[in-house]
Amino acid sequence: MVDLAVMIIAVAVVVLVGYMVPTILQVKRTVGQSERLLIRLNHELPGLLKEVKGTNDNIRALTDELRGGVDRATIFLNAVGEVGHTVHQVHQAVRGKGGTVMIGLTSLLAGIKAATSTVKHRVHKESKEKQGGSDYGE
Repeated sequence: MVDLAVMIIAVAVVVLVGYMVPTILQVKRTVGQSERLLIRLNHELPGLLKEVKGTNDNIRALTDELRGGVDRATIFLNAVGEVGHTVHQVHQAVRGKGGTVMIGLTSLLAGIKAATSTVKHRVHKESKEKQGGSDYGE
């Protein structure tokens, strides 16, 4: 009975070793690949980090330039808005005063026309009186 137990244990150990050998070999290959990957990362990672830092610096510089451009554009657009506001004020002033000037000019012309008509009428009347005629019915 002891021989049977020893045989069962021996068979179990052989089966266990049979399954463990491929697993151990796979673990060995995986560890080797991991070592190669870590060595590669140790060589490439500093360069990648420098590139990332350079890119970050470039982005920061571009952002600063964009801020400056936006500030200049804001100043320009504010100036354009102020010019537009001034033009609108001048337009309103000319429009309001232009109406007043037109009314004044029209009134002046009407006055000159009335005065001219009156002067012509009197001159005509005086010339007829000097000639001996009357104003009516000639």
